[in-house]
Amino acid sequence: MLPEAVAAMAGALAGHGNASSLHTSGRRARQAVEESRERVAASFGAGPSEVVFTTGGTEADNLAVKGLYWARRAADPRRRRVLATAVEHHAVLDPVDWLGEHEDAEVVRLPVDRLGRLRVEALHEALAEPETVALIAVMWANNEVGTIQPVADVVAAARRNGIPVHTDAVQAAGQLPIDFAASGVDCLAVSAHKIGGPLGVGALLVRRGLDLTPVLHGGGQEGGIRSGTLDTPAITAFGVAAEIATRTLPEVAPRIAALRDDLVDAVTDRVPDAVLRGDPDAAGRLPGNAHFTFPGCEGDSLLYLLDARGVECSTGSACQAGVPQPSHVLLAMAVPEQEARGALRFSLGRTSSAADVSALAEAIGPVVERARRAGLAAPAAS
Repeated sequence: MLPEAVAAMAGALAGHGNASSLHTSGRRARQAVEESRERVAASFGAGPSEVVFTTGGTEADNLAVKGLYWARRAADPRRRRVLATAVEHHAVLDPVDWLGEHEDAEVVRLPVDRLGRLRVEALHEALAEPETVALIAVMWANNEVGTIQPVADVVAAARRNGIPVHTDAVQAAGQLPIDFAASGVDCLAVSAHKIGGPLGVGALLVRRGLDLTPVLHGGGQEGGIRSGTLDTPAITAFGVAAEIATRTLPEVAPRIAALRDDLVDAVTDRVPDAVLRGDPDAAGRLPGNAHFTFPGCEGDSLLYLLDARGVECSTGSACQAGVPQPSHVLLAMAVPEQEARGALRFSLGRTSSAADVSALAEAIGPVVERARRAGLAAPAAS
């Protein structure tokens, strides 16, 4: 967390009432929430009334996917098709699949190329009968391989056919400029902990006038779209973090991108057969992302060996950690399963330094060598 966000949250923890109450403490909390709503809105190019606070990106994605589907289906029963790229985060893919299993949705997984980018021509083919489509989901940038998606092309195709678009921008926020209004999307998910705010709070930006069926029912908070007592301290910190992340983005993103390039060079120098996944063009991927597959290695082994040397990384999405299966993102990119098992994602942020890259450079060669020896010594599976 940013120090300013920590201070804002700590100050709010002891001093606020329920933002839905009418007494003095409640009105004070409401003022803090609305000021943060304005900060978040300004940071991402939205109007304050378009910001719906949630517990994070997962809830925001669920609200968008299910809420849009139910609302569109209620208005026109023919609209039962849900289009989503095959590389979406599970916070999108799982609700989409749930709609298919429980709500009569027809799920269409849109294919991607070898860089992990949506094949736009496949989207056009899927829109042959636009009157049957409830929504399209396309992430702003992939959370595993870092590839930036052609959101503008998706919006253009959707607008011609009157179809709403949801984008999961959780990974892109704080790394790329995000302008909700200019993007033309109808819903956009962000999460505070990706931009220096606290865990457990986020927002769904919802285009003004869009019909969205609530997932949670109760007190009718957030304009009736998302019921539940608002976490005023977390929301206060979220607003501070969003404001700082947006203001400092022009200086932070290039610095992180330069570190990322140094990291890529260091890894490929020490492990020449390591394969950089995602878009190799720096302009086509997130500045803080470097994703590799290491032939002859298991990603989990590499992760633990690096962790023992003080280098923390991931085998894919942190939300899927511990699941013994190759990444659905890499498989969708036509990476063979055995190669996909040797994946590692290195993420850089505003606190990352050249010393961090040097530490990885020193560790990666011996770690890969040891992991390969361990793989050769392991008994063959029966």
